[in-house]
Amino acid sequence: MSGAELEADWSSMAADEAHWARAALAANRRPVLDTPEKVAERLARLRGLRKEHVVALYLNARHREIRRETVSVGTLTASLIHPREIFAPAIAASAAGVLVVHNHPSGDHTPSPEDREVTKRLARAGELLGIPLVDHVIVSAGGHYSFRQNGML
Repeated sequence: MSGAELEADWSSMAADEAHWARAALAANRRPVLDTPEKVAERLARLRGLRKEHVVALYLNARHREIRRETVSVGTLTASLIHPREIFAPAIAASAAGVLVVHNHPSGDHTPSPEDREVTKRLARAGELLGIPLVDHVIVSAGGHYSFRQNGML
């Protein structure tokens, strides 16, 4: 390797380190999402939507958001959620945990049987991958529901 190639290699590594340092600083400025209330507040915009939206928040070890994905947009009463759509971005982001949030356009934040079943599937997938499902929060005009807070996770 020539001196110029070595210098270019070092410059590239320095640029990568600077990028990751900026990303780490930005992540430390984000709020800690350690309660369902903070999560519901962070995604309050979902409350007024006419279709179900499923959003995954990917967290670092300090429960700060490092990435966000709208995983699914459904109908008035349903949305498809599959573990691969939730956990593939978590792996790519090296997330320490995942928060899943979806809205109920009806205004009733009570979980449906389908919500309960998908939460169990996501929790099992997270256990297998070593990326825990931190919570599944349902938001609506009538409030919010946390699976963790209600002992279902």
